[in-house]
Amino acid sequence: MAEPGTIDRPSYGMVGGGPGAFIGDVHRKAIALDGSARLLAGCFSRHHEGTLETGRSLGLDPQRLYRTFEEMAAAEAARDDGIDFVVIVTPNASHHPAAKAFLSRGIHVVCDKPLTLEISEAEELAALARRNDLLFCTTYTYTGYPAVKHARAMVAAGELGEIRFVNAEYAQEWLATPLERDGKHKQAAWRGDPAQTGIVNAVGDIGTHVENLVRTVTGLRIGYLSARLDTLVPGRRLDDNATVLVDYEGGARGVYWVSQVAIGRDNALRLRVFGSKGSLEWSQEDPDHLQVSMLGRPSERLSRGRDPFHPGAQRHSRIPAGHPEGYFEAFANVYRAFTAALRKKLAGKALAGEDLDFPGIEDGISGVRFIHRCVESSSRGSARVSF
Repeated sequence: MAEPGTIDRPSYGMVGGGPGAFIGDVHRKAIALDGSARLLAGCFSRHHEGTLETGRSLGLDPQRLYRTFEEMAAAEAARDDGIDFVVIVTPNASHHPAAKAFLSRGIHVVCDKPLTLEISEAEELAALARRNDLLFCTTYTYTGYPAVKHARAMVAAGELGEIRFVNAEYAQEWLATPLERDGKHKQAAWRGDPAQTGIVNAVGDIGTHVENLVRTVTGLRIGYLSARLDTLVPGRRLDDNATVLVDYEGGARGVYWVSQVAIGRDNALRLRVFGSKGSLEWSQEDPDHLQVSMLGRPSERLSRGRDPFHPGAQRHSRIPAGHPEGYFEAFANVYRAFTAALRKKLAGKALAGEDLDFPGIEDGISGVRFIHRCVESSSRGSARVSF
């Protein structure tokens, strides 16, 4: 591990992300985009041959390719040059035990969402991170876009006035057929298996992104919700479509829709925020632009790289306007903020609020709570339940 006072790039290990995995490679490429950390160790697969194969392809020392994450956590914590943080990109069911293994040994954690299967597990990780004074990032990717950060700054500055209504949706078509049953699609197979993914599919996979995007941009906190979870493909064991009515603390209202059976939709995450003075709209499939409408004024389309953004958003813009920045850059922005905070912490310096501009463990806890409250409501005939 890095010694206090050093400013070298932090080192990391990865749990998951082996042969056939999608998101692990995304994490590695996003970190590499800025060279913000060095990959030194891994337990990439439940099968050691898969870990060895991935490790070889990444040029890692075979001595730092482990059979289990428990072995990896213990061995890396015992090394003078052990990893500074771990990235966990496994199916949902192993997030909690893997994160706990590393937090217990003083290693900072970055974990994919949803954070855990149970609220109590997420809260346990938060308490452990606080007790051991460790950073924890939950990778809600879409908060990394400059336009999202500018939208957040506009709302925080009161430019839209009092927030009255939020409409957010995330629509995909990739599970419009029973893809999980053909035995060929690794992602569909584990997401359709309750033993690996938990009590929900669509609400956990993409619904938590909706909850977090709204939470991040507006600062609103859910007071009550009423949800209907649907399983529209015959024979599927978990939800593939959901509608959620939301009452926020303070009186604002909202509607969320998530679907993985919406034919014609690729990765259509969209947010609309309506206030007493104006509104804004952002789409993940056109992430460089932000539609802003103010009462009594012509609507305008702000362009990332061309139009001035809030300084906290502008510093995340990488290239000139018209050169699209997308998913990898947003992911890299999350990691750039996390690793910058980690370098400062490893150097023995105090962290300020602006250093923590990445989704943290409280965001992870909120996502798990959202899952459970949606299931509770839907199981009770879409009853209105407290968040």
